[in-house]
Amino acid sequence: MLFHSFGFFVFFCVVFAVFWTLRSHRARMGWLLLASCVFYGTWNPWLILLILFTASVDYVIALRLMREESPAVRRALLALSICMSLSLLAFFKYARFLADTVITGLNLAGTHLASPLWQIVLPLAISFYTFETISYVVDVYRRRIPAERNVIDYALYIMFFPHLIAGPIVRPGFFLPQVRRLKRFDWARMQLGAQFFLRGLFKKAVLADQLAAIIDPVFKTPAIYSTPMLWLAVPCYAAQIYCDFSGYTDMAIGAAHTFGFKLPQNFNRPYFADSIGEFWRRWHITLSSWLRDYVYIPLGGSRGSPARTYRNIVLTFALCGLWHGAAWQYVIFGLYHGVLLSIERAFPLPSSFNAPLFHPLKVARTFFLLLIGVVIFRAHAITDAWLMLEHMVIPVAGQTLSPDLIRLGLVVLAVVFAGHALGTMPGLPRLARRIPPVAMGVALACFFLLIQMLIPAESAAFVYFQF
Repeated sequence: MLFHSFGFFVFFCVVFAVFWTLRSHRARMGWLLLASCVFYGTWNPWLILLILFTASVDYVIALRLMREESPAVRRALLALSICMSLSLLAFFKYARFLADTVITGLNLAGTHLASPLWQIVLPLAISFYTFETISYVVDVYRRRIPAERNVIDYALYIMFFPHLIAGPIVRPGFFLPQVRRLKRFDWARMQLGAQFFLRGLFKKAVLADQLAAIIDPVFKTPAIYSTPMLWLAVPCYAAQIYCDFSGYTDMAIGAAHTFGFKLPQNFNRPYFADSIGEFWRRWHITLSSWLRDYVYIPLGGSRGSPARTYRNIVLTFALCGLWHGAAWQYVIFGLYHGVLLSIERAFPLPSSFNAPLFHPLKVARTFFLLLIGVVIFRAHAITDAWLMLEHMVIPVAGQTLSPDLIRLGLVVLAVVFAGHALGTMPGLPRLARRIPPVAMGVALACFFLLIQMLIPAESAAFVYFQF
């Protein structure tokens, strides 16, 4: 059930109407939990049992952690919880990758083993809700939050359907107090939710999905395309994955607002970052902050020698790459960013480069480095990524896309750039709040109709659903 589908529209209307019709706060939370289970069950009704199992085990462990005083027992309980969560994630997401890697290594040593024929169904959103359950148990272990005694509130933290499938990754200390708070219908908040949802729908269904006609053929057979076409397809994929993922996040935030919940910001004009470190403070903010707090800092962070700090950075981003998918190209993508961050830390630019004059140059340099990572991330194989990077540096002749597709790509890139630029205007939100409600309602309705006219005939699933 995709956010931009008619089925979700019907589902949302029913859930919304019943939620605000119910008088009891407990009944509302129970209804949201039931709706979230139905939402996930439309993808695969059996795999919801996996979420309920992991959530139930962590719920019990957290209650025990809150009562337990023995440090040894508490460490054992924490290790049990993390081991269970990561073992399930490793089995469903990485078992085939690990088996193929071992078999390839043995074959290089002289054996002749075939790849296993079995296939494992990847549970939707397993990477997201696994990180949420881990953060819950770790925060209870660190006594940052008390264990949640109400099983419905805890289950809703994991299962809340707006953020269930592709985030943002929500911390328990941020979400659970909202579950306990009484909800009151607020027209201003409904309007804000509609604005977020329509903005995300425009990003996803109009911008991101239109770019598939440019990106898919070029990345499928990069060897036959000319250098200019590669230089068009690569930034177009950077725009596509941003519009697709931030569009989902905007829709999730908007839907949550209509039920009286707030979800954390996940993107902040990432392509205007002037360094790789700044980029990761603007891109998938909830993932990068999660990795900082639950991986990088526990590894030692920057408290040791420079060599250990660089090691911690590289290891953290290797995990970041592996989180995105079970393939070596994702590991290399993570290592690439880890090395770039280490270089930035080891060799900072002179303070004279902080002048406003140099800011556009720093942004352009960062975006160019990001495009190299985009090629690694999107290419079907490492050999394809290397070929694309080689042909982007050394001009080659080849096939070109149609003039209409070229114009489409340039227009979308211009729209994404304009959106980033508008986001830097501090007075824009205040100006929007001064628009009369009737005028805003008419504008949102017209915007919705425009989106419906521009949506392509075939709309794809969200890119981050596969992660």
